[in-house]
Amino acid sequence: MDLQLKGLNALVTGGTKGIGRAIAETLAAEGANVAFCARSGEGVKAATAALEGHGGKVFGSVVDVGDGPGLKAWVTEAAARLGSIDIVVANVSALAIASDEAGWKSGFDVDMMGTVRLVDAAMPWLEKSSHAAIVSIASVSGREVDFAAGPYGAFKAAIIHYTQGLAFHLAAKRIRANSVSPGNTYFEGGVWHQIEQGNPTFFAEALALNPTGRMGTPQEMANAVAFLASPVASFITGTNLVVDGALTRGVQF
Repeated sequence: MDLQLKGLNALVTGGTKGIGRAIAETLAAEGANVAFCARSGEGVKAATAALEGHGGKVFGSVVDVGDGPGLKAWVTEAAARLGSIDIVVANVSALAIASDEAGWKSGFDVDMMGTVRLVDAAMPWLEKSSHAAIVSIASVSGREVDFAAGPYGAFKAAIIHYTQGLAFHLAAKRIRANSVSPGNTYFEGGVWHQIEQGNPTFFAEALALNPTGRMGTPQEMANAVAFLASPVASFITGTNLVVDGALTRGVQF
């Protein structure tokens, strides 16, 4: 299936590793022009080189999404570099598991406000696009109480609610908004890889919860994002797409 992404302009936060990197590469492989940001200069350099191999425009920058003015400045420069903005993917998370005040603050600043500020900054260009799409990356932890209950789960739940609110309020402007809730996703250097190395007992317990017998991959999450972001999904808005291999038990109506 042709996702009809060729020539569209996409922004992805946290595009140098894991799910974010897979999203950026998938969009680029489908012909989209991609601007992405992350905190690591070396990571941005490596990802830029990889994405440029797909032939489209690529703009990578070092940005902390918790820095509101910095994030807005990046969106403005990305729009200038690409020519416009059609797709926005809010991917970055502080991964705040600890329920102390610092955890709650970082979860709010990065997960919640990083998403809100990104959307707000991109809105002038999205309003001009014929294929405007917003995709936020939530989590199954936003749907069910698990070990990540606390800042991480609470703000992921809030992001789902926020995104569905956007879908309703922006429908008349033909701007779609959906969220993707990944289940446990394994990749080298990622959280579950670190847990596997540092706490193999907990890793085995988490793995056993999934009836597929494995965790997801960044590419499987990116495939869902690319579809929802594409013109092919033109009548899908206000959806929270769970990609978890039947990990969660709650029924989503």
